[in-house]
Amino acid sequence: MALAVRIPEYLEDCELVASEDLAVEPAFWLAHLLLTMGDPSEDPERYGVDASVYEEMVERLGDPEEPWPVLRVPFDGGHTAYVVYANFEDVNNVDFFVRHPEWGRLGYLGQCGADDARPGLSWAELAVLAEAAQNSGEGLIDRSQRLLLLLPMLGDAEMPREARHTVAQALIRCGLRTDTADELATILVGEQEPVGGSRWTVTSDSPIAVCSSYYSPRRVPLALGITPGQTQALANALNGRR
Repeated sequence: MALAVRIPEYLEDCELVASEDLAVEPAFWLAHLLLTMGDPSEDPERYGVDASVYEEMVERLGDPEEPWPVLRVPFDGGHTAYVVYANFEDVNNVDFFVRHPEWGRLGYLGQCGADDARPGLSWAELAVLAEAAQNSGEGLIDRSQRLLLLLPMLGDAEMPREARHTVAQALIRCGLRTDTADELATILVGEQEPVGGSRWTVTSDSPIAVCSSYYSPRRVPLALGITPGQTQALANALNGRR
């Protein structure tokens, strides 16, 4: 039986269920990425996923009659990134946020869906979160799974040259076809940020970087309103500093 997840600061009157078990299924990764970053109507068999299995996964992730799937990425300092498939009767969103049990609030990274709000992570932050696995007994530990789960929040005008290869390798390790992984990685990140795209800067107001994109929740520091010590701890965790 799936474990219920409680997030006191999140929406009321919704039932959440831990869904990290989905991470073993290549159909989940393809559905997650195409629903949030690509074209969900693409032929899944191009990437090594049976069409009927893919369609079943898409329905499972968007079923408003079932508890909402939650996947977690614990990282340094007791922080956790959450991904929630928020399925209302009339709209489906995927919410991304960061939480610490001592904050009393959430730090919103963004949302994919009807009211798209992103980016929520720079490439450097995404890479840190992928690597900073915490064996807390819950959430994803595998770095490829962590990278792909949070990938929809990526937006960065200064992507490193190796980004596409890194994503392609993660796709392969998560069970998608080797011979089309580079093609899919190109769709996902190869040309996502043109010149003049999202820039990340640290200002004198906070040690946490803010984003230049008009639609990013991170135009203000993440988890605005937490204490200075909590802010520094979050900044350290996002930057891989201890």
